[in-house]
Amino acid sequence: MQRVIHILAGGPLEYVPKLDSYFSYENVCWVGVDRGVFYLLEMGIQPDIAFGDFDSVNQLEWTMIKEQLTEIKQFLPEKDETDMELALNWALKQKPDTIRIFGATGGRADHFLTNVMLITRKECLEFEGEIEMIDQSNKMTVLTKGVYSVVKSDDLKYVSFIPITRLVRNITLVGFKYPLYNKTVIRGTTLTISNELIQDIGTISFEEGILIMIRSRD
Repeated sequence: MQRVIHILAGGPLEYVPKLDSYFSYENVCWVGVDRGVFYLLEMGIQPDIAFGDFDSVNQLEWTMIKEQLTEIKQFLPEKDETDMELALNWALKQKPDTIRIFGATGGRADHFLTNVMLITRKECLEFEGEIEMIDQSNKMTVLTKGVYSVVKSDDLKYVSFIPITRLVRNITLVGFKYPLYNKTVIRGTTLTISNELIQDIGTISFEEGILIMIRSRD
C-alpha cells in the first residue's frame, strides 16, 4: 500500500506550488493527469502512473510521455468522467494514508469548481485517510461533523470554513480571532471567511453538515 499519493493535474503551472518539499515522503506515488504528466517529467519527477485523454499535449510531448512511462491509462475525450475524477477514483482504491492534489485550481472556472466538488463526494467523505487540494496560496480539506484541531501556521495565516451543505449546524470556534459558539451557518453566507488563529492550536467543532476548510496566504 502506498502511504502517500500525489496527483498533479494539468492546471496552469503558476498555480502549482514548488513540489520540492513533497519529495521527502517515503513510499510516495506520483500520479500525472493529462498535461500534468508532462509537467512532472519537466520537473524531473518520474510519474508512477498517468491518466488522461491527453488532448492537452502535442505530439512531441505525447511521444515523450509514452517513452518514459510504463503505466498509462488513456481514455477517449468523450467520456462520463473527467481525467481528474478517474485519477482520484484510482487513488482512493489504493487506500493510502494521504492523497494530495496539485494543479487542480486556476484556469477554467468549471474545471476548478468541479475539482473542488470532487473531494466532497461520498467516496471521499468515507475515505479513512486525508485528502488535501493544494496550490501556491491555499490548502483545502473537507470536514464532516466532529471536532478538529487546527494548528497555527505563519505561512498560511488565514483560515476559512465554507459550507458545502445547505446548513452547517452548531459551529464552535475556539482559539480564533473571531470565535463562534453553537452557530448555525447557511451556505452562501460569509460569516466564517478569513478568520485567524490567536492560539497555537485552535479547534472547530460542528454537529451537522459539511465544510471545506481553506488555509490561505496573501
